[in-house]
Amino acid sequence: MGKDLLFPNYIFESSWEVCNKVGGIYTVLSTRAKTLQQKITDHIIFIGPDCWHDNPCPFFVEDPALFADWKSAEAEKEDGLKVKVGRWDVPGQPIAILVDFEPFFDQKNEIYGKAWELFQVDSLHAYGDYDEASMFSYAAGRVVESFYLYYLNGDDRVVYHANEWMTGLGLLYIRHRLPQIGTIFTTHATSIGRSIAGNNKPLYDYLFAYNGDQMACELNMQSKHSIEKQTAKYVDCFTTVSDITARECLELLDKPVDVVLPNGFENNFVPQGAAFTRKRKLARKRLIEVANALMGTDLDDDVLIVSTSGRYEFRNKGVDVYIEAMNRLLRDKELKKQVLAFIEVPGWVGEPRNDLVERLASNKKFDTPLDVPLVTHWLHNMSHDNVLGMLKFLDMWNRKDDHVKLIFLPCYLTGDDGVFNMTYYDLVLGNDLCIYPSYYEPWGYTPLEAVAFKVPCVTTDLAGFGQWANSIKGGHSELADGVKVIHRTDYNYSEVADAIKDTVAEFSAYTKAQVTRARNNAEKLSKKALWSEFITYYYKAYDIALEKAASRMRQ
Repeated sequence: MGKDLLFPNYIFESSWEVCNKVGGIYTVLSTRAKTLQQKITDHIIFIGPDCWHDNPCPFFVEDPALFADWKSAEAEKEDGLKVKVGRWDVPGQPIAILVDFEPFFDQKNEIYGKAWELFQVDSLHAYGDYDEASMFSYAAGRVVESFYLYYLNGDDRVVYHANEWMTGLGLLYIRHRLPQIGTIFTTHATSIGRSIAGNNKPLYDYLFAYNGDQMACELNMQSKHSIEKQTAKYVDCFTTVSDITARECLELLDKPVDVVLPNGFENNFVPQGAAFTRKRKLARKRLIEVANALMGTDLDDDVLIVSTSGRYEFRNKGVDVYIEAMNRLLRDKELKKQVLAFIEVPGWVGEPRNDLVERLASNKKFDTPLDVPLVTHWLHNMSHDNVLGMLKFLDMWNRKDDHVKLIFLPCYLTGDDGVFNMTYYDLVLGNDLCIYPSYYEPWGYTPLEAVAFKVPCVTTDLAGFGQWANSIKGGHSELADGVKVIHRTDYNYSEVADAIKDTVAEFSAYTKAQVTRARNNAEKLSKKALWSEFITYYYKAYDIALEKAASRMRQ
């Protein structure tokens, strides 16, 4: 029998993405909230930036009654914190505190000086978003300190969990001011690893040889790398989201992680039964309607719909190799169906195409394509866009007799884009296959969301999710298992493109029974990644952090 794990009475968790929908970390925190809220109701408190000031935040419901006495006490202080207290409008409705960090810009140099003196954090080369993130981080640390001194005492077991380099400064502040609090730091991707990959340098074959500090100088990342490295060094429990990023942390930050915290999710956004069937039909109908209006084609429901999506990181997310694979598929003799492929990646979008909107509104059929029948919305940088540039280079113009048509959908799918007017979740379930051939992907929410919607997907073993899918299979996961995991390295771009091409061709020949089996296996796999399965890793991290804090206080 192992010992009982220590569990906190209070958890404070800070991130730039609390009530601020920017990327995948928002999904991690907002879906995990319900599980923790059920465990320690209203003792899990999220801290995020007040980016909205006088405007309402769409993800936050203010509640003036919550902690009113503490807020009032802060307001009376000369340097009192400016906070909004309420609830994050996600399942579980956890308490959230949004803090105004702008007043701390006046103290920036003193704050950086203290961080250097105590923890050797080098902020000298700061630029861009470093200052903004650091002032928020410091403000979040101040919020926890103030709340702790007002409501809590040494008998309370308290954990402070900071996500990404943007929250490191606040964690170090708490480590110095409140050593009785156990601290956890999660890097979802190392800033220097992402930068190496994003600058077209080979990351994996040379990982053992890279020196993180040296690369930070070369890539002008000294300050972000420094706060990340020093936070990892001084935190009680250092964590990341996958084994692949754990390797990166060891090599680039010179610190092994204490626990890997894989990203789970809640599947309460997935429609069930008749609603699922109806929504899938609607999504397919809309995708095909837009494609036919744009290209003057007559595609029907038998077409194979595939897509890729995510942030616009052309190489890191594998958008380049996806386009290459679709180009090769044009000439593949094994392809048994027409393919309608989408790239759903937000670019520098200008406006919906009026000519396309007019065609859709007319409900007529057209047999001639619109100009540039490759894109649904005009971009500000049509001549310098990576996707459009590669399509032109490969001479892919969605010609009438092409068996593969590729369309760029360059905007956030929030339901009001002017062309589809459907959300991402409402469109994704219309796919037959989703393809995410990432080169740099610490975890990978997009494939996890796809399989939750019963859409089989393709990913790589350079994605944390791909490695996890292989571990569940106990070998190489194949399309029939719901997820095809392609082996990817620094140098096998061409083989990856061929593997994607072959997988789509193979899927086009699947019988109805084979498709059903793959779809059911995809859904089964997604259920193994629910928070109810993954939350135990967090319990281990809380235990490590509290044990370290307790031992520190005993010294």
